[in-house]
Amino acid sequence: MTYSIVARDPLSGQLGVAVQSHYFSVGPIVPWARAGIGAVATQSLVEPAHGPNGLRLMAEGLGAPQALAELIAADEGRAVRQVALVDAHGAVAAHTGDKCIPAAGHATGDGFSCQANMMLHDTVWDAMAAAFSSSPGDLAARLMAALYAAEAEGGDIRGRQSAAMLVVAAADTGRPWPSGDVVVDLRVEDHPEPLVELERLLGLQRAFAHAEEFDRRIESGDTAGAWNEISAAERLAPGNVELQFWKAVTLAERGRESEAREILVGVYRSDPNWAELLRRLPGVGLRPSDPELIARLTAPAD
Repeated sequence: MTYSIVARDPLSGQLGVAVQSHYFSVGPIVPWARAGIGAVATQSLVEPAHGPNGLRLMAEGLGAPQALAELIAADEGRAVRQVALVDAHGAVAAHTGDKCIPAAGHATGDGFSCQANMMLHDTVWDAMAAAFSSSPGDLAARLMAALYAAEAEGGDIRGRQSAAMLVVAAADTGRPWPSGDVVVDLRVEDHPEPLVELERLLGLQRAFAHAEEFDRRIESGDTAGAWNEISAAERLAPGNVELQFWKAVTLAERGRESEAREILVGVYRSDPNWAELLRRLPGVGLRPSDPELIARLTAPAD
């Protein structure tokens, strides 16, 4: 009893699924995706096996329409199922069983399918399709826009509870985890405003992706690029002490002690244990390692 979208981004080749439902912890049930293969949403009176089985069929070389046909043909409960697939080439297929609880239906477009059941109004899936088609940004941003469009049309007749988003890379690199093939993997298990919370988590995920790129650029010697990345992270997650702490550590390593100290004073104000963490870094081979510098950086504020 859910609304969802499966899609392929034509520019990046990324594949994704996003979903919201008045159902506890929808994330482990509805969205399935595999880099370079496809994405599946399985819902209504759900058959979870359609997720991994749909991906398997597409990995074996079937397009989304053929894979869906096999799933539905073998499912005696097809009348109460709702399933949508998109493959790595952007072909889509969707099924809404004739006994799905109304309002229920789906709308497909170029590289995407929007589907919903047990909705307050039968305008939900078309509104999702229009929002996805017209929204700017990367795949995750457009998936988010589709979810908000569904909610604006009344959404689930029972209300809101959980949401999830899964986005994977265009190609399978053999690293099926975040920072590898998985671009976004976020779940809101139980929340009065799951879409608002999902969007907040997406912002944090983007912030920490910039922070990881900051580290990589520091290691490669691209100092200017590194500071651009950490600035982008701070804009997305202002006041996040984790980001502030490691930025300060990097500043201290590069001889910018007064700037590092200014940031760290605020960090310690939120939790003095960060000062103790800084003292422990040299013991595991991390910098800064100068005991006098660490003493100055961890000294109480005047």
